[in-house]
Amino acid sequence: MADFEARRSALGAFIRSQRELANLSLRQMAALADISNPYLSQIERGLHEPSVHVLRSIARALNLSAETLLAQAGLVDSSAARSGGGTAEAIRSDNRLTDQQKQALLAVYQSYCAANRANGSGETPVR
Repeated sequence: MADFEARRSALGAFIRSQRELANLSLRQMAALADISNPYLSQIERGLHEPSVHVLRSIARALNLSAETLLAQAGLVDSSAARSGGGTAEAIRSDNRLTDQQKQALLAVYQSYCAANRANGSGETPVR
């Protein structure tokens, strides 16, 4: 039972950190995910285990793959979730980085992507 509670708390902390990285208030995130503020708060505090449907809504609101949140919840194999994710998602989910480091890396990554789009190239040559 303690493992279940620890996993629920870890999932809630992960969702909260992703919401904060996205610079979303609890209300904004709840509106994007189409769930109530109190319910989202309880999920973030580890008091409730959200359904798969709610996890998918939260993932969509955070611009994450549903597999990432499902893996955090222990509902799918985390190696399967990692194989389909993008760079931004990998940065967001890397537990070795602080939130400030994640924000800095995401800002640099997004600026490179925007510069490539502005130049009309979707990719940069590998050197």
